[in-house]
Amino acid sequence: MHAMTSTLQPHSGTRIARLSSKTLGWQGFGAELVEVSAGLHRMPAFNYHRLGMHVGAPVRARCLCDARRLTRVQAHGDIDVIPAGLDGQWSDESACTIFSVWIAEAFAQGVVEQLGLPSGDAQLRPQFQMREARLQHLAWALSAELEAEQASDSLYAESLCTAMVVRLIGGAASLEERRRTLAPKTAARVLEFIEAHLDQRLTLGELAALAGLSTPHFKVLFRETLGMPVHRYVVQRRVERARALLLQGRLSASQIALDTGFAHQSHMAHWMGRLLGVTPRELVKSR
Repeated sequence: MHAMTSTLQPHSGTRIARLSSKTLGWQGFGAELVEVSAGLHRMPAFNYHRLGMHVGAPVRARCLCDARRLTRVQAHGDIDVIPAGLDGQWSDESACTIFSVWIAEAFAQGVVEQLGLPSGDAQLRPQFQMREARLQHLAWALSAELEAEQASDSLYAESLCTAMVVRLIGGAASLEERRRTLAPKTAARVLEFIEAHLDQRLTLGELAALAGLSTPHFKVLFRETLGMPVHRYVVQRRVERARALLLQGRLSASQIALDTGFAHQSHMAHWMGRLLGVTPRELVKSR
């Protein structure tokens, strides 16, 4: 688990970040699991968008944001969306836990531009107690990634956050309308690039640019073409290459982990166990 640290967000009540993505290499977005005390919490206007999902038992709360006063019972999975530039205050009658996600304006704007949507039709709007099923699913998946002992490649978290932005700006329908598959030459070019750079940090943006597509559209077409998400394909190829190198017996397990793009040896062991059902040590013994 990640160490407990005090959140940097200004507040009048007590807010403690129990988990943080600061050490996970996520770029343009991040997340925290925050323990919030009962009482009043004043939040200033930030230069990034925020999503807060309630975790756990229901809590009666009041909020003032975007000139709206709301008294409600926050239930497990309820999501508040606060766009950049909006301040507000929240008052909780008892302690609660919030899964908080921040998204840089540049990250969100990049998704809007890549979808080809008119900027006026693709603004994040303040929303309270959202219960949109697909957005919740994405948020829970990102939360699980934050809490995992061995996090996946940051490519997975980037995919989740991109999909969250698509849901929030209403671009999912346009992606469905354009759904096809990657052209054979394009698919080959992308797969060759992945194969040649497995030992490096791969991003959706560079892979999408290689295919000449927007990031959201590339994600959809890749899944349709390969039958799995981009991050899953990359991890699977890293595991397969690590397996081949372990069976050769020329390099140490720690060196193989680095050469195949894993953060460290235990990260490689986690994914080998998950995808192959064996540990590196067991694989070496069976050689």
